[in-house]
Amino acid sequence: MSVPSNIAEGAGRKSSKELLQFLYFATGSLSELETQLIIAYNLKYLNEGQKRDIEAILSSIFRMLSGLIQSLK
Repeated sequence: MSVPSNIAEGAGRKSSKELLQFLYFATGSLSELETQLIIAYNLKYLNEGQKRDIEAILSSIFRMLSGLIQSLK
């Protein structure tokens, strides 16, 4: 919830500088989610296939956020 919330809050701000700040927050939140994925896998809440599928989604979101950040710089 944190990732899209940060993006939405940044989009509601008045400047692209503020949007960038919230996009960086969203990237940090995505990194937290990646850590939680590793923990869930290590605790055996997820199998290898589920972990791979989620990693692919996270990687795609990282790329989209990076592209958006680069386009605003």
